[in-house]
Amino acid sequence: MTSTSQRPRASSRRREAAQADRDVQRAASMRQRNYRGRARAADVMGILCWVSVALSIALYLAYSGGSQLTDAGGVVTAVGIVTGLAGTDLILIMLVLAARIPWIDHTVGQDRAVALHRRLGKPALYLILAHAVLLTIGYSISDGTNVIAETVGFFGLGTDPILAYLGLALLLLVVVTSVVAVRRHFAYEAWHLIHLLSYIAVLVALPHQLSMGGVLADGTLQRVYWIALYVAAFGSILVFRFAVPIVRTARHRLRVDRVDVIAPGVFSLQLRGTELRRLGAEGGQYAVWRFWSWRTWWHAHPLSFSAMPTDRTVRLTVRELGRGTARLSRIRPGTFVSIEGPYGIFTDQARSAPYLSVIAAGIGVTPIRAMLEHASLRPGEATILLRGTDQSEAYLWHEIGQIAQNTGVSAFSMLGPRPRHVPTWMSAHALANGITLESTFPHLLDSDLFICGPTAWAEEVVADARDAGMPEHRIHLERFDS
Repeated sequence: MTSTSQRPRASSRRREAAQADRDVQRAASMRQRNYRGRARAADVMGILCWVSVALSIALYLAYSGGSQLTDAGGVVTAVGIVTGLAGTDLILIMLVLAARIPWIDHTVGQDRAVALHRRLGKPALYLILAHAVLLTIGYSISDGTNVIAETVGFFGLGTDPILAYLGLALLLLVVVTSVVAVRRHFAYEAWHLIHLLSYIAVLVALPHQLSMGGVLADGTLQRVYWIALYVAAFGSILVFRFAVPIVRTARHRLRVDRVDVIAPGVFSLQLRGTELRRLGAEGGQYAVWRFWSWRTWWHAHPLSFSAMPTDRTVRLTVRELGRGTARLSRIRPGTFVSIEGPYGIFTDQARSAPYLSVIAAGIGVTPIRAMLEHASLRPGEATILLRGTDQSEAYLWHEIGQIAQNTGVSAFSMLGPRPRHVPTWMSAHALANGITLESTFPHLLDSDLFICGPTAWAEEVVADARDAGMPEHRIHLERFDS
């Protein structure tokens, strides 16, 4: 009787294990398909950027560019027009990338979209500068005058050339202020002002593009193309940066419910609203929040969800890193809150591997906590490492430990300062005892690795992951420096 009763149980366990393996493989296969789909979409997006530039040049050459290539002045002028068209096209593409269009966010994430936006900035500026210089030289050759006289002559042709020079000056101002903003770590509002200047620069230069030289003459596909591109760029800004956030804010009617102190300099903002599940937030995402009190209304804060929203509540966990976040710790209950977002692909949906490895430090636990809550984790699927200098940095660790216990995944902590003269993400004690990324995460090479914490620390983790042979697309990084 004893042996007979044991066999079915053993058989049942084998069937359950086999079913679990099949479930894991199916989930991994689905993640791979999703990743390939996003990768193809990202490739298409990159190709479309350069196709757009090529199309702007091809349309010019097809309609009027070829007829100008008759002498030296005409050749230089044509090249100047081409550089202007290419530069303007890139600027409009930059506006589209900064518009926070949902398809772009879901495909590559806002961080990568903004990074591409910034990389296009210098080529666009150089092309616009070349446009101004080459046109002046080309016209001076054709007219038989010097460059200075030709430049002065432009201002006698009406307001369009003046607006074009004003647009160029504003673009130069955008570049200078951007450099200063990066070096001095300006507040979030500085970036909004810089982007506003770039929008104005493009708009004031538009009349000369439509009127001067007949480049965009009525009745041509060239004119249709450029008007469509302008409408797409500025329409995206108006819809996704202004209209959608206004509608979303009005729908959800968010207000501060209370402020809970988590640790010295760390607090949670409990917000209350309506129909908050309709935000469609995923664990690991962030939104841009504005708190409408007299001391905070002018300062927008990109903050991650630290717990998945319910239908009535949202929680944000914040560390005081400056005067702006310090003011939030003293905000009064009942303060109205506006929202722009949610954004980001630092989520379970970005995974492409069977296993999940997670490492977070400091306030970087905030999106990690929400991501783990939102993910459908199977026992043994994930390994979590929480890193802190000492116990005072154990923000929300008990909540992550509870999620790990409920889902059957592994969670560990590593406390202690880093060694002073060795670049590493580990504590001095762990390094001395031979701990490695591979020994910490047993399924590392079959995992997606999610890293969230201060930039310098996180880049050490990324370097170890690359050295271990992890594919780049399985390394997901979120920095928390401000």
